[in-house]
Amino acid sequence: MHSSDSSSGTIETLLHEERMYAPSPEFVAQANVSAPDIYRQAEEDPVAFWGSQAGIIEWFKQPAETLEWNPPFAKWFADGELNACYNCVDRHLATRSNKTALIWEGEPGDTRTLTYAELYQQVNRAAQMLKNLGVGKGDRVAIYMPMIPEAAIAMLACARIGAPHTVVFGGFSPEALRDRIIDAQTKLVITADGGYRRGGVVPLKANTDAALDAPDLPVKKVLVVRRVGESLGGVDMHEGRDVWWHEAIVEVPGDVIVQPERVGAEHPLFILYTSGTTGKPKGVLHTTGGYMVGTTLTTKWVFDLKEDDIYWCTADIGWVTGHSYLVYGPLSNGVTAVMYEGTPDYPDKDRWWRIIEKYRVTILYTAPTAIRTFMRWGAQYPDACDLSSLRLLGTVGEPINPEAWMWYQLNIGKERCPIVDTWWQTETGAIMITPLPGIVPTKPGSATRPFPGISAQIVNEQGQPVDKGVAGGLLVIKEPWPSMLRTIWGDDQRYIDQYWGRFGEAHDVYFTGDGSHQDQDGYFWLMGRVDDVLNVAGHRLGTMELESALVSHPSVAEAAVVGVSHEVKGQGVVAFVTPRSGVESGPALVEELRGHVSEKIGPIAKPDRIYFTSELPKTRSAKIMRRLLRDIAEGRVLGDTTTLADPSVMAAIKKQYEDE
Repeated sequence: MHSSDSSSGTIETLLHEERMYAPSPEFVAQANVSAPDIYRQAEEDPVAFWGSQAGIIEWFKQPAETLEWNPPFAKWFADGELNACYNCVDRHLATRSNKTALIWEGEPGDTRTLTYAELYQQVNRAAQMLKNLGVGKGDRVAIYMPMIPEAAIAMLACARIGAPHTVVFGGFSPEALRDRIIDAQTKLVITADGGYRRGGVVPLKANTDAALDAPDLPVKKVLVVRRVGESLGGVDMHEGRDVWWHEAIVEVPGDVIVQPERVGAEHPLFILYTSGTTGKPKGVLHTTGGYMVGTTLTTKWVFDLKEDDIYWCTADIGWVTGHSYLVYGPLSNGVTAVMYEGTPDYPDKDRWWRIIEKYRVTILYTAPTAIRTFMRWGAQYPDACDLSSLRLLGTVGEPINPEAWMWYQLNIGKERCPIVDTWWQTETGAIMITPLPGIVPTKPGSATRPFPGISAQIVNEQGQPVDKGVAGGLLVIKEPWPSMLRTIWGDDQRYIDQYWGRFGEAHDVYFTGDGSHQDQDGYFWLMGRVDDVLNVAGHRLGTMELESALVSHPSVAEAAVVGVSHEVKGQGVVAFVTPRSGVESGPALVEELRGHVSEKIGPIAKPDRIYFTSELPKTRSAKIMRRLLRDIAEGRVLGDTTTLADPSVMAAIKKQYEDE
């Protein structure tokens, strides 16, 4: 066992060895996917592969067709009929009725569990409640909730009656909520009086009221879950519009059964808005059949699901990861899923590890930013807990630097748990590049290979393939896939231009917006967003590469790198660095870090400026907001900050930058 305070040398040594991590013989013997030729079969005919996998879910009407492709518009399993809620709940009743579906823990420590039979009852009652409030097939419903069971129940109830949902993260501002309500033309908002976060209360109902304080909005009713009660001193309920969940649900018989709506495979399941950029948010539309096939299959194979697994995806349901890998994917597979309301550091920095110990979690899926935060806090927190139940670890949300990968491997997985580093997007709906545990050896920092049936490629600016083992390029997807977005809600042209217009008028190549390169083994190494790839004196440097070099220094906990205009080099490198606890920052450390980057990458990569900060600005989904750091470094007015988890972090960085 290694601790973070003593393992930096160990991690450095292991990385220097360029060791590959093959799955253990014991893992291979019991893995879900054991035939390496599955990649060859999928590559030879991706459409036939996906057609053969359609049976992983249950259909009311089996599809005879697999794909209709009129670039860039796809229809998957178009003549099939199904229901997403039926797949997540009803179909398990015969074999898993008494199995726990959800284990929930609130930040204050309150807990609930729901078996599949109990979830079935709760979802049916909620579906009838929505119908009583005037919601029908095709009506859009906004869900603005804390991480409580009713949030997942609301999603499933919407799916049951064929009402597309748009989940808005509970940390978003009233303005962000209003924008999404207007764009999706939602008929109903489901919210709560509040939610707990880091010991405080987020006033969700008050935020909803502020969002709806505008003329001509489409919302007819607001359904409110009582979560925090008197902690807020009560909330305002608007007569004729607002309804308490607990009062409305009482009017529904406990044994009510709402027959799941038979919908076509291309019926809208949900709209999810991308965030973090200025301008009108993009409503990414996902439909039912292809999405359910993609998420169900990837959840089963990527996480090597077993019947007795206790699976924890730490994402909020406000993000696509929470949709695909907390609700729809795991429940469709009949797994037991953990759901936690609060932050990882309340009441102390061991909260997550205590949850794993308490519920004997076997699979953990979380973000690299969280892992780097745990590195900074120190391994004494996980070391004090029994994590022996863990058997597989996953990462999602952004590229993971090799040092964080190794820390995760040594301190959380204790060198026995395979790590699945996954790349995908809101737009892709499901995991696209990932190792399959039991088949694919892993390399620290690489997402390894495309999932079977996914045709990923790296091309240059002209769309021509880039050779393996050379400088990186643009990551594209060359063939359609079942869980792909169908359009941007209400804006087909923006969908075409944004995702399919980069490489000609054929509109048959999906541009991910990410940079990547492939090594000689064909493994993919993600470099982050293309606008996070710097061109320094003609040299293309990925921010991920630079940040990994900085974080590999034992004094650095986290780093974010941005490019700024430079009159000689075109772009210069500016780094924002969070030192490890107890490290003294100052000019000496600046020069030491500049030299360290030069040694790791080359003199061209030396940061022109390094600024020390106690925290980096992050979204509420734990992604570093590099564009805001770029605004500061370029002396521009800050762009949209509504998705920041803690706006005070950005204010402190801005003041420090200006002072220097």
